[in-house]
Amino acid sequence: MILQQKASHPETFSPQYISLKQRAYVSMVEAMRLPYRGIESTSAVGPFFWAAFDQDEERPHLQILFRKSDVRKKGLTRGWELMLSHDIKGGMTMGYCKGTPSSDIVECVRHIKACALQIGHPMLLPTIIFSHDMSSKTDIKQREARDWLRKLEHAVSMRQEIDDKESYVDQDGLVDFDLINRHLVECHSQVLWKRPKAYMQILQSFDEVMELFRSAAEGGERWQGELKKLNASMLSRHEFYRKKLQGIDSYAYTTLQRLAIQRSALYNIIAQRESKLNFQMAGEQRKLAHASKRDSGAQKTIALLGALFLPGAFLASMFSMSFFNFQNGVVDSNPEGPIVSESFWIYWAVTLPLTLFIVGMWHYWERRKERRYEEEDFLLEKGVESMEIQIQAQMRRRTMSKVATWDTKAS
Repeated sequence: MILQQKASHPETFSPQYISLKQRAYVSMVEAMRLPYRGIESTSAVGPFFWAAFDQDEERPHLQILFRKSDVRKKGLTRGWELMLSHDIKGGMTMGYCKGTPSSDIVECVRHIKACALQIGHPMLLPTIIFSHDMSSKTDIKQREARDWLRKLEHAVSMRQEIDDKESYVDQDGLVDFDLINRHLVECHSQVLWKRPKAYMQILQSFDEVMELFRSAAEGGERWQGELKKLNASMLSRHEFYRKKLQGIDSYAYTTLQRLAIQRSALYNIIAQRESKLNFQMAGEQRKLAHASKRDSGAQKTIALLGALFLPGAFLASMFSMSFFNFQNGVVDSNPEGPIVSESFWIYWAVTLPLTLFIVGMWHYWERRKERRYEEEDFLLEKGVESMEIQIQAQMRRRTMSKVATWDTKAS
C-alpha cells in the first residue's frame, strides 16, 4: 500500500491533478494492476465509488475506486482517494491511498492495522473509510440543526419553551428578523450536510461488489474460513449503516419541512409588518395632506384679505395725488370747518364695486378649477373601476375555463 497522509498541496484534489509524477504514477498503476480510470475520477463530484474486474481472465483482479473531494476551504482542497486491486487467486490486495489533514485517512489506517487478521477482504478498507465518514458527527450535526430549529421556531412563533438568553429578542423587545433569516439559511445548509441518499447509493454499490467478490472467491479454500465470516459481518454492518442513514434521512426531511414552515411564517410576519408600516406611512401622509390643506386655507385667507385691501390701498394712493383736492372746502381761519371733503363718497363709490368685482372673479376662477379637478378625479376613478372589472372578468373566464376543462376530463 502506497499511503500519502496529510496531503497539504493546495491542488491535491483539484480536477485532473495527480500527486505523483507521470512516470511514477504510470509505474505504480502498472505494477499494482490499479485501475486506469483513477485519472478520470479526479473530477468526480460528491462521494464516488466504482469497482469491476479487469480484463485478465487467467488471473483476475478486482479493481476498486473510492474517493470524495470537497470544495476549497481557506484556499486548500479537501478529501481522500483510494485505489485498490485485489488478486482473486492470490488473495493479495495492493493499492494507493491519499488524504488531506481534514480527512480521516490516518485514523482509517490505524483501524485497518488493528484488523490485520481480516485484511484478506478487498472491501475492508473501503468499509472502514465509509464508517469513519459516516461517524457520529453526522448525527450530531442533525441534532444541532434540530436544536437550532427549535430556537428559530421560538423566535418566529414567540413560544415560551426555552431560556430568554436563547431568544432573538433584544432588551427593547424588538425581534431581529434579519438575523433569523440568516440563521434559517445556515440551518438549512447544515441539514443538507452529507445527504443520506448519496451514501445509501454507495452502500448499494458496496453490496454489489461484495456479491461479485463472493461469486468469484466462493469456490476457493480461503472462502470457507475467516473470509466467509468476515463477508457476512461486513454485509450486516452495511445493513446497519443503511438503517442508520434511513433514520437520518427521515429526521432531516422533518427538519427541512419545519424549516419551510418557519420560513413561510417569517415571510408572512414581515409582510404584515410591512403592511402596518405602509398604513402608518399612509396615516402620516394623510396628516401631511391635512396640514398642507390647512396651510393652503390660510394662504387663501391671506390672499382674500389682500384682495379686500389691495384695491382700497391702490385707490387711496391714487386719490392722494394732486389730481384730487379734498381740502377745497376748508377755511384756514375757521379751524372748526369740515376735515373730510364732501367728495369723499367718490372713493367708496369706486372702491367697493372694484373690490367686489375682483373677489367675484377670484371666486369664479376657483370654482372652475375645482370643477375641473372633480372631473379629472371622476375620470381617474372610472378608469380604475373599469380596469378592475376587466381584471376580474379575465380571472373569471380563466377560472371557468379551468372548471370546464376539469369537468370534461372527469366526464
